[in-house]
Amino acid sequence: MIFRKENIEDFINFTDEIKETIKSHEGCLHLDILQDKKHPEIFFTYSCWNSEENLENYRKSDFFNNIWPQTKKWFAEKPMAWSTEVVHINGVLSQLEEKFVAFERILGIMDKIRKECPWDSTQTNESLRSLTIEETYELAEAVIKDDAGNIKKELGDLFLHIIFYAKIAEEKQQFDIADVFNSLSDKLIYRHPHVFGDIEVENKEEVETNWEALKLKEKANGNNQTVLGGIPQSLPAMIKAVRMQEKARGVGFDWEEKEQVWDKVKEELGEFEDELKAGNDKKAEEEFGDVLFAMINAARLYGIDPESALERTNQKFIKRFNYLEKHTLKKGKSLKKMTLDEMEAVWQEAKKEE
Repeated sequence: MIFRKENIEDFINFTDEIKETIKSHEGCLHLDILQDKKHPEIFFTYSCWNSEENLENYRKSDFFNNIWPQTKKWFAEKPMAWSTEVVHINGVLSQLEEKFVAFERILGIMDKIRKECPWDSTQTNESLRSLTIEETYELAEAVIKDDAGNIKKELGDLFLHIIFYAKIAEEKQQFDIADVFNSLSDKLIYRHPHVFGDIEVENKEEVETNWEALKLKEKANGNNQTVLGGIPQSLPAMIKAVRMQEKARGVGFDWEEKEQVWDKVKEELGEFEDELKAGNDKKAEEEFGDVLFAMINAARLYGIDPESALERTNQKFIKRFNYLEKHTLKKGKSLKKMTLDEMEAVWQEAKKEE
């Protein structure tokens, strides 16, 4: 929880557990706070009271009189680091205000490191690009693992890049972070006429169809009228295939019934097998691409994210292979010297462990 002070630069952060405690004390009038100014995350304590009388009674209690001398002595050893504050409940910031303060803080930090840090001050859009891609993949990995702690961390790392690009643009007098957010807000309002306008929709499929139609309208106004024109060429092939199929569906180019896709899958698989038998490697590669494209189409129609599905299989394979390797070494054996049947037996053990 962040508390408003007379001097706006001095804030106090509480842990989530303390947050919930404070929220449950709706009648809280006073908070006694002890804060290490240099390291506010290291130590603090507080008391919450709903009346002056209760507060005075607490300060006269045996508990307070026993603990305070020890605490006071401890503080005395750090006279420059510690301060005591009494904050009224009206000084507590709302959750929205907390977000504003946090956002203002990170923008201030960016301004400072951009001026004073030898590394940050020399970064350009080009130098950040590969790092941004790396951070994006790290976030994707955290999402796949459903690791909330790392999702939070990687979101922060990625957001750093967003404000970095905006800061560089601001220095060039091109745009700033406010322009980024205002542009995003305008786009979201425009593409959600069922929320901010009078358009009615029955389901998410209609929302997606309207979304693609509105994007096409935007492109037409910008003289870019191709349906697939907005797909970045640098996207990974599988993600690009999904986006192409989604955009084609937006203009009605799709199967009438999703079950029809399996005929296409079988057709492409047959053509691939024919080229393999004919020994035509180049055509076989082409047909294999068609098989993959058809399978990605099937995944889309059945609500499966093929990229996530494949990555989960990758992680599953890594886990099982590591199990195989670990248990083989425990037995003093080498994988290279094991038979396929021996490895398969351990592989099945790994599957049972899941």
